[in-house]
Amino acid sequence: MNRRKFLNLSLAVSVTAMSARRILGANDRIAVGMIGCGTRNLLKEVLEFRQAANAEVTAVCDTWRVQREKAETAVKEASGAAPRQFVHYQELLAVKEIDAVVIGTPDHQHCRMLTAAARAGKDAYIEKPLAMEMKELIEAVDSVKKYQRVVQCGTQIRSLPSSVAARAFVTSGGLGKVLKVEQSRNSFRPYWHGYGNRPVQESEVDWRAFLMHRKYRTFNADQYAGWFGYREFSRGPHSNLMVHFIDLVHYITGATVPKRVVALGGTYRWKDSRTAPDSIETVLEYPEEGFLVRYNTTFGTNAGSYLKFFGTRGVLDASRWSWTEPFQLTGEGSGEPDRLEPGAHIPIVESTPHMKNWLDCLRSRKPPIAPIEAGYTHSVAVIMADEAYFRGVRMVYDPAKRAIRPG
Repeated sequence: MNRRKFLNLSLAVSVTAMSARRILGANDRIAVGMIGCGTRNLLKEVLEFRQAANAEVTAVCDTWRVQREKAETAVKEASGAAPRQFVHYQELLAVKEIDAVVIGTPDHQHCRMLTAAARAGKDAYIEKPLAMEMKELIEAVDSVKKYQRVVQCGTQIRSLPSSVAARAFVTSGGLGKVLKVEQSRNSFRPYWHGYGNRPVQESEVDWRAFLMHRKYRTFNADQYAGWFGYREFSRGPHSNLMVHFIDLVHYITGATVPKRVVALGGTYRWKDSRTAPDSIETVLEYPEEGFLVRYNTTFGTNAGSYLKFFGTRGVLDASRWSWTEPFQLTGEGSGEPDRLEPGAHIPIVESTPHMKNWLDCLRSRKPPIAPIEAGYTHSVAVIMADEAYFRGVRMVYDPAKRAIRPG
């Protein structure tokens, strides 16, 4: 038995004891461990709100030494105390003094780490997409619920003031009946090109720990640094970019999971060793709510990007993201007598920053704004889209069995 297997076994044996961990009081300092210290700014956000939330980053974990050391320096500069460093997440989870973890790792690692964190009695902030496959998704969600963990999914766009205001407007009937929602999100280059350009030396990383349950192969610097571009580690824009859009659709409209999904795509412009498609088009059907959702990405042009909700009273235009300003309204296209009048606007609604909301909920034990259920629904949608693209058939969701199938 190697050291990693022993740590996993130790965590499983201690589940009962961990479930009886201390309940945080108003004056107790929350000890946070960072698992994955990359470029998502999650550490920066925790440090930004650490004083208001009475929280402290006490440990950092990353398979790349460069990232670990940068994280250690950032924590020490902010708090005056250096955090403990770990290469393997199992070792960090075994530290009983840690109350919660922030998981900002490659997509293929999310569910296994979240499941382990829940079993170790840790609350968690987990990056999106929550899952790449249904089996791992169900195991992670069931573990979080079984051990009653507070989990925030990293779909932070729903915490923007503009998103919160749009939800209040739409759910109150301001847009009338929602008929369809569309986003086109384009860029000249795939986002994974920038990540892949990072210089990574084999001697500085734990390659096996990065691969986790993926098939072993010799070290590949591009796969390590540019993992976003490889389907083994991240499916592509329909799972990594569309997840923000589909979560926003769920949040604003109250929809849960699609019934049927179709998709087409491929690599048409940026032909290289990366395996994620550079163009994708997918349509999702929400029959209970009575509308269709369409998403597409084309890498090769910056033109044509937009995000719009179409209703019987008009259009909600969310094409231009804003941290504070509400989305735009227009009565365009409506022939209804109650169509939106010129000058109609969405009232401003205050919101709490995504990370701050999670830190507050660690103490109150209330569900955060993007709870595990939101992670489940956004994951089902993107997994269905990927399966439809990969198999070339329409995918159907069975809510009774929590399963997807061709149909």
